[in-house]
Amino acid sequence: MNRSFYRRIGESVLRETLPNGLQICVVPKAGYAKKYAFFATRYGGMDTRFRLDGKWLDTPAGIAHYLEHKMFDTKEGNALQSLAKNGAEPNAFTSNAMTGYYFSSTEHFEENLEILLSFVSIPYFTEESVAKEQGIIGQEIRMIEDDPDWQLYARMMRALYSRSTARIPIAGTVESISHITAETLYDCHKAFYTPSNMILTVVGDVDPIHIADIARRILPREGGPEIPRDYGPEPEAVAQRETSLAMEVSSPQFLTAFKCRASRDGEDYLRTSLLGGMACDILLGDSSPLYLRLYGEGLINASFGGDFEQLPGVALLYAGGDSKDAQTVAAEIQKEARRLAEGGIDEDFYQQVRRAAFGSSLRGLNSFENIAVSLTEGCFHGYDPFRFPQVFETISKEDIAAFLGENIAEERAVLSEIVPG
Repeated sequence: MNRSFYRRIGESVLRETLPNGLQICVVPKAGYAKKYAFFATRYGGMDTRFRLDGKWLDTPAGIAHYLEHKMFDTKEGNALQSLAKNGAEPNAFTSNAMTGYYFSSTEHFEENLEILLSFVSIPYFTEESVAKEQGIIGQEIRMIEDDPDWQLYARMMRALYSRSTARIPIAGTVESISHITAETLYDCHKAFYTPSNMILTVVGDVDPIHIADIARRILPREGGPEIPRDYGPEPEAVAQRETSLAMEVSSPQFLTAFKCRASRDGEDYLRTSLLGGMACDILLGDSSPLYLRLYGEGLINASFGGDFEQLPGVALLYAGGDSKDAQTVAAEIQKEARRLAEGGIDEDFYQQVRRAAFGSSLRGLNSFENIAVSLTEGCFHGYDPFRFPQVFETISKEDIAAFLGENIAEERAVLSEIVPG
Protein backbone atom coordinates (compact mmCIF):
# COMPACT_ATOMS: atom_id res chain seq x y z
CA MET A 1 0.00 0.00 0.00
CA ASN A 2 1.15 3.56 -0.68
CA ARG A 3 1.68 5.63 2.46
CA SER A 4 1.18 9.41 2.58
CA PHE A 5 2.25 11.34 5.68
CA TYR A 6 0.66 14.75 6.28
CA ARG A 7 3.16 16.57 8.45
CA ARG A 8 0.98 19.61 9.13
CA ILE A 9 -1.84 17.58 10.66
CA GLY A 10 0.18 14.60 11.95
CA GLU A 11 -1.83 11.96 10.07
CA SER A 12 -0.91 9.09 7.74
CA VAL A 13 -3.06 7.40 5.09
CA LEU A 14 -2.28 4.12 3.36
CA ARG A 15 -4.00 3.71 -0.01
CA GLU A 16 -4.41 0.92 -2.52
CA THR A 17 -6.61 0.37 -5.56
CA LEU A 18 -7.41 -3.32 -6.13
CA PRO A 19 -7.56 -4.85 -9.64
CA ASN A 20 -11.39 -4.70 -9.43
CA GLY A 21 -11.21 -0.91 -8.98
CA LEU A 22 -12.04 -0.79 -5.25
CA GLN A 23 -10.18 2.01 -3.49
CA ILE A 24 -9.00 1.24 0.04
CA CYS A 25 -7.91 3.88 2.55
CA VAL A 26 -6.49 2.95 5.95
CA VAL A 27 -5.76 5.58 8.61
CA PRO A 28 -3.60 3.95 11.31
CA LYS A 29 -4.34 4.86 14.93
CA ALA A 30 -1.82 2.97 17.04
CA GLY A 31 -2.93 2.13 20.56
CA TYR A 32 -6.64 2.87 20.06
CA ALA A 33 -9.03 0.08 21.07
CA LYS A 34 -11.83 1.35 18.80
CA LYS A 35 -11.73 0.49 15.10
CA TYR A 36 -14.05 1.93 12.45
CA ALA A 37 -14.95 0.65 8.97
CA PHE A 38 -16.86 2.63 6.34
CA PHE A 39 -17.93 1.03 3.05
CA ALA A 40 -19.58 3.45 0.63
CA THR A 41 -20.92 3.57 -2.91
CA ARG A 42 -21.10 6.71 -5.06
CA TYR A 43 -24.85 6.36 -5.32
CA GLY A 44 -27.41 8.52 -3.55
CA GLY A 45 -30.82 10.12 -3.65
CA MET A 46 -30.05 12.18 -6.77
CA ASP A 47 -29.07 9.16 -8.90
CA THR A 48 -32.55 8.29 -10.16
CA ARG A 49 -31.78 8.36 -13.90
CA PHE A 50 -28.87 6.34 -15.31
CA ARG A 51 -27.88 4.05 -18.18
CA LEU A 52 -27.49 0.33 -17.56
CA ASP A 53 -26.82 -2.31 -20.24
CA GLY A 54 -27.34 0.26 -23.00
CA LYS A 55 -30.72 1.53 -21.72
CA TRP A 56 -31.63 4.67 -19.79
CA LEU A 57 -33.55 3.80 -16.63
CA ASP A 58 -35.83 6.21 -14.73
CA THR A 59 -36.13 4.84 -11.22
CA PRO A 60 -38.52 5.99 -8.46
CA ALA A 61 -37.51 8.80 -6.11
CA GLY A 62 -36.23 7.34 -2.84
CA ILE A 63 -34.86 4.12 -4.30
CA ALA A 64 -31.26 4.59 -3.06
CA HIS A 65 -32.54 5.02 0.51
CA TYR A 66 -34.90 2.06 0.05
CA LEU A 67 -32.01 -0.10 -1.18
CA GLU A 68 -29.96 0.88 1.87
CA HIS A 69 -32.76 -0.44 4.11
CA LYS A 70 -33.01 -3.72 2.20
CA MET A 71 -29.26 -4.41 1.99
CA PHE A 72 -29.18 -5.67 5.58
CA ASP A 73 -31.42 -8.61 4.59
CA THR A 74 -29.50 -11.84 3.99
CA LYS A 75 -30.52 -15.43 3.27
CA GLU A 76 -29.43 -16.25 6.82
CA GLY A 77 -31.43 -13.43 8.42
CA ASN A 78 -30.25 -9.89 9.13
CA ALA A 79 -26.70 -8.53 8.99
CA LEU A 80 -27.41 -5.92 11.66
CA GLN A 81 -28.10 -8.68 14.17
CA SER A 82 -24.98 -10.60 13.13
CA LEU A 83 -22.79 -7.53 13.65
CA ALA A 84 -24.44 -6.62 16.95
CA LYS A 85 -23.89 -10.17 18.27
CA ASN A 86 -20.19 -9.67 17.55
CA GLY A 87 -20.06 -6.51 19.66
CA ALA A 88 -20.18 -4.10 16.71
CA GLU A 89 -22.27 -0.93 16.45
CA PRO A 90 -23.48 -0.91 12.83
CA ASN A 91 -25.53 1.61 10.88
CA ALA A 92 -25.99 3.15 7.43
CA PHE A 93 -27.11 6.37 5.76
CA THR A 94 -28.09 7.67 2.35
CA SER A 95 -27.24 11.21 1.23
CA ASN A 96 -27.81 12.95 -2.10
CA ALA A 97 -24.65 11.46 -3.61
CA MET A 98 -23.57 8.54 -1.41
CA THR A 99 -24.77 5.49 0.51
CA GLY A 100 -22.54 4.43 3.37
CA TYR A 101 -22.50 1.33 5.61
CA TYR A 102 -20.35 1.36 8.71
CA PHE A 103 -19.60 -0.10 12.11
CA SER A 104 -17.27 0.44 15.02
CA SER A 105 -15.98 -2.27 17.33
CA THR A 106 -13.23 -3.02 19.79
CA GLU A 107 -13.11 -6.77 19.14
CA HIS A 108 -13.75 -9.25 16.31
CA PHE A 109 -13.02 -6.41 13.88
CA GLU A 110 -11.87 -8.49 10.92
CA GLU A 111 -14.79 -10.90 11.30
CA ASN A 112 -17.16 -7.94 11.39
CA LEU A 113 -15.49 -6.47 8.31
CA GLU A 114 -16.12 -9.73 6.44
CA ILE A 115 -19.82 -9.54 7.37
CA LEU A 116 -20.00 -5.89 6.20
CA LEU A 117 -18.36 -6.54 2.83
CA SER A 118 -20.44 -9.68 2.25
CA PHE A 119 -23.92 -8.29 2.87
CA VAL A 120 -23.28 -5.07 0.95
CA SER A 121 -21.96 -6.91 -2.10
CA ILE A 122 -24.50 -9.78 -2.15
CA PRO A 123 -28.10 -8.51 -2.44
CA TYR A 124 -31.04 -10.60 -1.29
CA PHE A 125 -34.55 -9.31 -2.01
CA THR A 126 -37.92 -10.99 -2.41
CA GLU A 127 -41.12 -9.34 -3.64
CA GLU A 128 -42.68 -10.09 -0.24
CA SER A 129 -39.89 -8.40 1.75
CA VAL A 130 -39.86 -5.41 -0.63
CA ALA A 131 -43.63 -4.95 -0.25
CA LYS A 132 -43.33 -5.18 3.55
CA GLU A 133 -40.63 -2.50 3.57
CA GLN A 134 -42.92 -0.09 1.71
CA GLY A 135 -45.14 0.12 4.79
CA ILE A 136 -42.16 0.73 7.10
CA ILE A 137 -40.52 3.40 4.93
CA GLY A 138 -43.90 4.92 4.09
CA GLN A 139 -44.47 5.48 7.80
CA GLU A 140 -41.00 7.07 8.08
CA ILE A 141 -41.84 9.44 5.22
CA ARG A 142 -45.17 10.47 6.76
CA MET A 143 -43.38 11.26 10.03
CA ILE A 144 -40.71 13.46 8.43
CA GLU A 145 -43.31 15.22 6.27
CA ASP A 146 -44.94 16.35 9.54
CA ASP A 147 -41.66 17.99 10.62
CA PRO A 148 -41.61 21.78 9.93
CA ASP A 149 -37.79 21.80 9.56
CA TRP A 150 -38.00 19.09 6.89
CA GLN A 151 -40.78 20.92 5.05
CA LEU A 152 -38.82 24.19 5.12
CA TYR A 153 -35.75 22.55 3.53
CA ALA A 154 -37.67 20.35 1.05
CA ARG A 155 -39.77 23.29 -0.19
CA MET A 156 -36.65 25.45 -0.41
CA MET A 157 -34.97 22.86 -2.67
CA ARG A 158 -38.04 22.65 -4.92
CA ALA A 159 -38.07 26.46 -5.14
CA LEU A 160 -34.37 26.56 -6.10
CA TYR A 161 -34.34 23.75 -8.68
CA SER A 162 -36.73 23.05 -11.53
CA ARG A 163 -34.88 20.19 -13.27
CA SER A 164 -32.02 18.95 -11.08
CA THR A 165 -32.73 15.82 -9.04
CA ALA A 166 -31.51 17.86 -6.02
CA ARG A 167 -35.19 18.85 -5.72
CA ILE A 168 -36.16 15.23 -4.91
CA PRO A 169 -36.32 14.19 -1.22
CA ILE A 170 -33.76 11.47 -0.46
CA ALA A 171 -36.44 9.18 1.01
CA GLY A 172 -38.85 9.87 -1.87
CA THR A 173 -42.59 10.08 -1.31
CA VAL A 174 -45.18 7.50 -0.27
CA GLU A 175 -46.36 7.49 -3.88
CA SER A 176 -42.90 7.16 -5.48
CA ILE A 177 -41.76 4.24 -3.30
CA SER A 178 -44.96 2.33 -4.16
CA HIS A 179 -43.39 1.73 -7.61
CA ILE A 180 -40.23 0.06 -6.23
CA THR A 181 -39.90 -3.65 -7.02
CA ALA A 182 -37.28 -6.29 -6.28
CA GLU A 183 -36.26 -6.15 -9.95
CA THR A 184 -35.61 -2.39 -9.77
CA LEU A 185 -33.56 -2.84 -6.61
CA TYR A 186 -31.44 -5.52 -8.28
CA ASP A 187 -30.88 -3.18 -11.27
CA CYS A 188 -29.68 -0.39 -8.98
CA HIS A 189 -27.41 -2.74 -7.07
CA LYS A 190 -25.96 -4.08 -10.33
CA ALA A 191 -25.28 -0.54 -11.55
CA PHE A 192 -23.77 1.07 -8.47
CA TYR A 193 -22.72 -1.55 -5.90
CA THR A 194 -19.65 -2.54 -7.91
CA PRO A 195 -16.11 -2.39 -6.47
CA SER A 196 -15.00 0.27 -8.97
CA ASN A 197 -17.80 2.58 -7.72
CA MET A 198 -17.04 1.96 -4.03
CA ILE A 199 -14.50 2.87 -1.37
CA LEU A 200 -13.54 1.07 1.82
CA THR A 201 -12.06 3.24 4.57
CA VAL A 202 -10.78 1.85 7.87
CA VAL A 203 -9.58 3.92 10.83
CA GLY A 204 -7.87 2.33 13.83
CA ASP A 205 -5.06 0.09 15.03
CA VAL A 206 -5.30 -2.46 12.20
CA ASP A 207 -3.03 -4.36 9.80
CA PRO A 208 -3.57 -2.63 6.41
CA ILE A 209 -2.40 -5.72 4.49
CA HIS A 210 -5.04 -7.88 6.23
CA ILE A 211 -7.73 -5.30 5.34
CA ALA A 212 -6.80 -5.43 1.65
CA ASP A 213 -6.62 -9.25 1.72
CA ILE A 214 -10.15 -9.52 3.20
CA ALA A 215 -11.50 -7.19 0.48
CA ARG A 216 -9.77 -9.22 -2.25
CA ARG A 217 -11.19 -12.47 -0.90
CA ILE A 218 -14.79 -11.38 -0.41
CA LEU A 219 -15.59 -8.83 -3.10
CA PRO A 220 -16.24 -9.59 -6.80
CA ARG A 221 -13.17 -9.78 -9.02
CA GLU A 222 -14.75 -7.62 -11.72
CA GLY A 223 -15.21 -3.92 -11.06
CA GLY A 224 -18.18 -3.10 -13.28
CA PRO A 225 -18.56 -0.46 -16.02
CA GLU A 226 -18.78 3.30 -15.57
CA ILE A 227 -22.48 4.20 -15.28
CA PRO A 228 -23.61 7.41 -17.04
CA ARG A 229 -25.97 9.49 -14.87
CA ASP A 230 -28.39 12.29 -15.70
CA TYR A 231 -29.06 14.82 -12.92
CA GLY A 232 -31.17 17.05 -15.17
CA PRO A 233 -30.12 20.19 -17.12
CA GLU A 234 -30.62 22.89 -14.48
CA PRO A 235 -31.20 26.47 -15.76
CA GLU A 236 -29.62 29.55 -14.13
CA ALA A 237 -32.96 30.90 -12.89
CA VAL A 238 -34.63 29.70 -9.71
CA ALA A 239 -37.83 27.65 -10.08
CA GLN A 240 -39.97 29.72 -7.69
CA ARG A 241 -39.13 32.88 -5.73
CA GLU A 242 -41.24 32.19 -2.65
CA THR A 243 -43.09 29.31 -1.02
CA SER A 244 -45.17 29.28 2.17
CA LEU A 245 -46.94 26.55 4.13
CA ALA A 246 -49.19 26.75 7.20
CA MET A 247 -48.41 24.16 9.93
CA GLU A 248 -48.87 23.75 13.65
CA VAL A 249 -45.90 25.85 14.78
CA SER A 250 -45.71 28.38 17.61
CA SER A 251 -43.80 30.99 15.60
CA PRO A 252 -42.97 31.59 11.90
CA GLN A 253 -39.85 29.89 10.52
CA PHE A 254 -37.95 30.52 7.31
CA LEU A 255 -35.06 29.54 5.08
CA THR A 256 -33.69 31.81 2.39
CA ALA A 257 -31.33 30.22 -0.13
CA PHE A 258 -29.12 31.24 -3.03
CA LYS A 259 -28.41 29.19 -6.14
CA CYS A 260 -24.60 29.19 -6.27
CA ARG A 261 -22.34 28.23 -9.15
CA ALA A 262 -21.20 24.61 -8.95
CA SER A 263 -17.49 23.76 -8.88
CA ARG A 264 -15.58 21.12 -10.80
CA ASP A 265 -14.34 17.90 -9.23
CA GLY A 266 -10.74 17.90 -8.09
CA GLU A 267 -9.05 20.24 -5.60
CA ASP A 268 -11.36 23.04 -6.79
CA TYR A 269 -14.21 21.14 -5.11
CA LEU A 270 -12.42 21.21 -1.74
CA ARG A 271 -11.44 24.86 -2.20
CA THR A 272 -15.03 25.87 -3.01
CA SER A 273 -16.29 23.93 0.01
CA LEU A 274 -13.88 25.73 2.36
CA LEU A 275 -14.45 29.10 0.68
CA GLY A 276 -18.25 28.73 0.77
CA GLY A 277 -18.15 27.77 4.44
CA MET A 278 -16.03 30.80 5.33
CA ALA A 279 -18.28 33.07 3.23
CA CYS A 280 -21.25 31.75 5.18
CA ASP A 281 -19.53 32.50 8.51
CA ILE A 282 -18.46 36.01 7.45
CA LEU A 283 -21.94 36.86 6.19
CA LEU A 284 -24.13 35.02 8.71
CA GLY A 285 -22.05 33.69 11.62
CA ASP A 286 -22.99 34.56 15.19
CA SER A 287 -20.12 37.06 15.48
CA SER A 288 -20.83 38.72 12.11
CA PRO A 289 -22.02 42.35 11.98
CA LEU A 290 -25.24 41.25 10.25
CA TYR A 291 -26.10 38.64 12.90
CA LEU A 292 -25.42 41.05 15.77
CA ARG A 293 -27.53 43.79 14.17
CA LEU A 294 -30.51 41.57 13.28
CA TYR A 295 -30.37 39.92 16.71
CA GLY A 296 -30.27 43.31 18.40
CA GLU A 297 -33.30 44.46 16.40
CA GLY A 298 -35.24 41.32 17.41
CA LEU A 299 -35.55 40.09 13.80
CA ILE A 300 -33.74 36.81 14.56
CA ASN A 301 -32.93 34.74 17.65
CA ALA A 302 -30.39 32.05 18.59
CA SER A 303 -32.05 29.60 16.16
CA PHE A 304 -30.60 31.57 13.21
CA GLY A 305 -27.83 29.88 11.22
CA GLY A 306 -26.68 28.99 7.74
CA ASP A 307 -24.63 26.59 5.65
CA PHE A 308 -23.06 26.03 2.24
CA GLU A 309 -23.64 22.74 0.40
CA GLN A 310 -22.31 21.16 -2.78
CA LEU A 311 -24.34 18.43 -4.47
CA PRO A 312 -23.83 16.76 -7.87
CA GLY A 313 -23.92 19.57 -10.44
CA VAL A 314 -25.31 22.22 -8.06
CA ALA A 315 -24.40 24.29 -4.98
CA LEU A 316 -26.34 26.46 -2.54
CA LEU A 317 -25.90 28.75 0.45
CA TYR A 318 -28.83 29.07 2.82
CA ALA A 319 -29.78 30.62 6.16
CA GLY A 320 -32.80 30.71 8.40
CA GLY A 321 -34.46 30.22 11.76
CA ASP A 322 -37.39 31.78 13.62
CA SER A 323 -38.48 35.26 12.52
CA LYS A 324 -41.65 37.32 12.46
CA ASP A 325 -40.35 39.23 9.42
CA ALA A 326 -38.56 36.79 7.11
CA GLN A 327 -38.86 39.13 4.12
CA THR A 328 -36.84 41.82 5.88
CA VAL A 329 -34.19 39.36 7.09
CA ALA A 330 -33.82 37.91 3.57
CA ALA A 331 -33.46 41.41 2.11
CA GLU A 332 -30.88 42.38 4.75
CA ILE A 333 -28.79 39.28 3.95
CA GLN A 334 -28.63 40.32 0.28
CA LYS A 335 -27.85 43.92 1.24
CA GLU A 336 -24.99 42.85 3.54
CA ALA A 337 -23.55 40.56 0.86
CA ARG A 338 -23.48 43.52 -1.57
CA ARG A 339 -21.76 45.69 1.06
CA LEU A 340 -19.05 43.08 1.66
CA ALA A 341 -18.59 42.43 -2.08
CA GLU A 342 -18.23 46.12 -2.91
CA GLY A 343 -16.59 47.50 0.24
CA GLY A 344 -14.44 44.54 1.21
CA ILE A 345 -14.15 42.42 4.35
CA ASP A 346 -12.57 43.64 7.58
CA GLU A 347 -9.09 42.09 7.90
CA ASP A 348 -9.32 41.29 11.62
CA PHE A 349 -12.73 39.66 11.22
CA TYR A 350 -11.51 37.66 8.21
CA GLN A 351 -8.54 36.34 10.21
CA GLN A 352 -10.84 35.45 13.11
CA VAL A 353 -13.17 33.47 10.83
CA ARG A 354 -10.24 31.84 9.03
CA ARG A 355 -8.71 30.62 12.32
CA ALA A 356 -12.07 29.27 13.48
CA ALA A 357 -12.67 27.45 10.17
CA PHE A 358 -9.18 25.95 10.22
CA GLY A 359 -9.65 24.87 13.83
CA SER A 360 -12.97 23.23 12.97
CA SER A 361 -11.29 21.23 10.18
CA LEU A 362 -8.55 20.15 12.60
CA ARG A 363 -11.06 19.10 15.26
CA GLY A 364 -12.81 16.97 12.66
CA LEU A 365 -9.76 14.70 12.74
CA ASN A 366 -10.72 13.69 16.29
CA SER A 367 -13.68 11.74 14.92
CA PHE A 368 -13.03 8.38 13.24
CA GLU A 369 -16.35 8.71 11.41
CA ASN A 370 -15.52 12.20 10.15
CA ILE A 371 -12.11 11.04 8.91
CA ALA A 372 -13.67 8.13 7.00
CA VAL A 373 -16.49 10.16 5.44
CA SER A 374 -14.19 13.02 4.39
CA LEU A 375 -11.67 10.62 2.77
CA THR A 376 -14.53 8.91 0.95
CA GLU A 377 -16.00 12.16 -0.33
CA GLY A 378 -12.52 13.20 -1.42
CA CYS A 379 -12.04 10.00 -3.42
CA PHE A 380 -15.47 10.37 -5.06
CA HIS A 381 -14.75 13.98 -6.05
CA GLY A 382 -11.07 13.65 -6.93
CA TYR A 383 -9.37 15.58 -4.11
CA ASP A 384 -7.38 14.84 -0.96
CA PRO A 385 -9.20 16.24 2.11
CA PHE A 386 -6.03 16.06 4.22
CA ARG A 387 -4.56 18.83 2.06
CA PHE A 388 -6.94 21.34 3.63
CA PRO A 389 -4.10 23.34 5.31
CA GLN A 390 -2.53 24.06 1.91
CA VAL A 391 -5.90 24.83 0.30
CA PHE A 392 -6.84 27.26 3.09
CA GLU A 393 -3.72 29.26 2.18
CA THR A 394 -5.03 29.87 -1.35
CA ILE A 395 -8.23 31.60 -0.10
CA SER A 396 -8.10 35.37 0.39
CA LYS A 397 -10.70 37.76 1.74
CA GLU A 398 -10.97 39.10 -1.82
CA ASP A 399 -11.95 35.61 -3.01
CA ILE A 400 -14.71 35.50 -0.38
CA ALA A 401 -15.96 38.97 -1.32
CA ALA A 402 -16.06 37.91 -4.99
CA PHE A 403 -17.97 34.73 -4.06
CA LEU A 404 -20.57 36.76 -2.16
CA GLY A 405 -20.91 39.26 -5.00
CA GLU A 406 -21.40 36.54 -7.60
CA ASN A 407 -23.74 34.23 -5.69
CA ILE A 408 -25.71 36.16 -3.05
CA ALA A 409 -27.92 38.10 -5.42
CA GLU A 410 -31.66 38.75 -5.67
CA GLU A 411 -32.08 36.82 -8.93
CA ARG A 412 -30.53 33.74 -7.28
CA ALA A 413 -32.64 33.92 -4.11
CA VAL A 414 -35.65 31.96 -2.85
CA LEU A 415 -37.61 32.21 0.39
CA SER A 416 -39.30 29.25 2.11
CA GLU A 417 -41.62 29.95 5.06
CA ILE A 418 -43.61 27.91 7.57
CA VAL A 419 -46.30 29.99 9.28
CA PRO A 420 -48.68 29.15 12.15
CA GLY A 421 -52.01 27.85 10.95
